Amino acid sequence: MNGGNFVAEENMRERTIVEIFGQKYTVMGTETSSHIRSVAAMVDEKMRDIQQYNAVLDTKQLAVLTAVNIMNEYLKTKEELEKLQQQIRKEDR
Repeated sequence: MNGGNFVAEENMRERTIVEIFGQKYTVMGTETSSHIRSVAAMVDEKMRDIQQYNAVLDTKQLAVLTAVNIMNEYLKTKEELEKLQQQIRKEDR
């Protein structure tokens, strides 16, 4: 996902219909339809996983909690990547 963003120039957009948590969405982005479907499937899976432990949440609350969890995982991964890159730079000296 170039820059982590599905919005791009009009002539380069790929339109893909996906289903997340029983709701259909049209997603436009520069990534392939296959990539967009994979992202949607991972979001759907994450929402369903979180719902198992938080059955009382409505869809909006579940979506926000899912976004928070995904961003937490993203930041942890980004921090780990930065640590590894620093380690590689130190070893290259």
